[in-house]
Formats: sequence, structure tokens, C-alpha cells
Amino acid sequence: MSAFSEAALEKKLSELSNSQQSVQTLSLWLIHHRKHSNTIVTVWLNELKKAPVSRKLTFVYLANDVIQNSKKKGPEFTLDFAPIIVEAFKHVSKEGEESFKKQLGRVLSIWQERAVYENSLLDQLSQVLYGEKKAKKRSYEKIQMDEEDNNFASQSSPTEEPPQTAELIRALQELENAASGDSVLRKRISSLPAEVQDASLLHRITDKDQKDGLVQNEQKLEEYKRKLARVTQVRKELRSRLGNLPGTR
Repeated sequence: MSAFSEAALEKKLSELSNSQQSVQTLSLWLIHHRKHSNTIVTVWLNELKKAPVSRKLTFVYLANDVIQNSKKKGPEFTLDFAPIIVEAFKHVSKEGEESFKKQLGRVLSIWQERAVYENSLLDQLSQVLYGEKKAKKRSYEKIQMDEEDNNFASQSSPTEEPPQTAELIRALQELENAASGDSVLRKRISSLPAEVQDASLLHRITDKDQKDGLVQNEQKLEEYKRKLARVTQVRKELRSRLGNLPGTR
């Protein structure tokens, strides 16, 4: 990571683009230098006000990413953004296009759902965007993300692994484990006495100890068969899950 300075921060903010990679890269750099959080927030607000209208929302997305992803490291950014975030929302809402309010509202929805800030501060942000009446209503209702209108605000926030992906990973791991034992099981089966696998050869066994051993080997054979059946089942499940992934139909 490059060293921190106000000049370096101003340069990075001037080069910030409205892409997930650009926002996340700068966010990581800021979090790395979180001991300068107070200075970072001050410079961020100043540069936000000087930025062209088309780039102002990007500054908000950056703040959203930093606030949420820095929580595990410490509360510095959450605390330092709190006193100025209402002013920032007012500025972007006033200076930006009408559609900006909708995007700011989505950021606010994320913060409300995840209780990023106290209700009193969230209510102030709601008042900035919707007025007092709307703010009171939104502070108590469950606000859902509109997946069809997903935007960068949700992309720049931490996401959980999609259920299908998680299931696929588990299936792959299980198949890997099962496949590694597949060849071993087949070797064990082939090493069993021929009498275990071919009933027509049972007449060869006359000794009591041999018969006892046969019983044990038969039990092993059944166990191996069950394990091999599981390998086959895992492969079928994996093919099914792969077929259900988006873009594979």
C-alpha cells in the first residue's frame, strides 16, 4: 500500500470512477490507512462538493463501502462519517439530478436494514430525501432491496455467497472426497475372494474359519457397494446443480 497523505488522497479521489473495482480498490486503501480516518472524511467531503455532478454519487458509494467494510477493523470511519453524512446527503440531493434521490435512498435502505447508524441519524437522512412524513414511515417499515433495479450501492456492500454457489462448492468438495475413495474402493472389492462375488464358487468353501471369513468379506462388499453408490449419487447431484446455474440452461 502506498503511503498516506492528503495530496495522495485528493489525487485518488480525482481518479475515482463509477466502477465497482475502482471504488473497492480505493476503499481498501482508505481502510488500510484508517488511523487517518478523520482527515480522510474531511477531505472526502471537500472533494465531494468540488466534484462534477456526474461523479457525486460515486463518492457516496465509496463512503458506503468504507463504512460497511471497515467495521470489522474498527469503528473509526463509522464514527467520523456520522457528523458529516447528513450534510453530504443534502449536498448530493440538492446539486444532483432527481434520480440521485432514488440512489441515495437505496444506500439509506442498506444502512437501515443493517443498523449501520442509530435511528435518529437514519431519520435525519430520510428527512433529507423524503421529507418529515415519509421519514417517519420509513423508519418503521421493512425496506426491501429491488433486485431488478440493483445498482452499485448494493454491489459495493458486503454480499453473502449465493446459495447455488455454496451448494455447488459443497457438492464439488463431496465429489472430490468421494472420487478420491472411488479407486480405493474398487481395488478393495477386486481384492476380495472370488467366492464373495460369485455365488457359484461357494461350494469350494468347506473350512469353518473360511466360512467365517466369508461372512466378514460379504459385509465389507456390501459396505463398499453402498459407498460406490454414494459416489454415483453425488455425481448426479452435481450435474443437476450445474444445470441449474444461471446461464447454463
